[in-house]
Amino acid sequence: MKPLRTERLILRNWEERDRELFHLINSDDQVMEFFPMRRSRADSDEIMDRLAAGIAKNGFGLAAVEIADTGETAGFTGLHITNGVPAFEDGTIEIGWRMAPRFWGKGIVSEAARCWRDFGFDELGLERIVSFAVLDNHRSITVMKRIGMKLCPDLEFDHPVVPDTHPHLKRHVLYEMFPGDERL
Repeated sequence: MKPLRTERLILRNWEERDRELFHLINSDDQVMEFFPMRRSRADSDEIMDRLAAGIAKNGFGLAAVEIADTGETAGFTGLHITNGVPAFEDGTIEIGWRMAPRFWGKGIVSEAARCWRDFGFDELGLERIVSFAVLDNHRSITVMKRIGMKLCPDLEFDHPVVPDTHPHLKRHVLYEMFPGDERL
């Protein structure tokens, strides 16, 4: 993947130096508030390796977000091929993100997500991009709205991989966007 740039960010494939941060965001209780599990270092390393290989193969994926001025890795955003979600067909492209708490509230996720949204429509020629989150995940839902996505109220769903032991995390809302939708 050729790195994407915004005014403040570099969106790039994963590097060895990102492993500690990747584990932090996958094991932090604040970051993972709306996920039923926390990842071990070994699990995080395996997932990061899979994401990096997918980006190398597809030219896009859930990629590292680097702060251009400091070289710090803040988290990830990107486009992801999604399967096994009952609200849409397998192969649908989702936009997603996860940031370390110290980078929250700075507009980083919205800036990076807008870049990926534009890349998806303008470079990949996508016909639709979706995003979904736990019903009460207001932070992620706010980002979806900021980048111009619209709620699909008739497409709420119970996520099939969320265990019954976490009923408060099962219900998800779905947002979507199409080429030509107003870009904010």
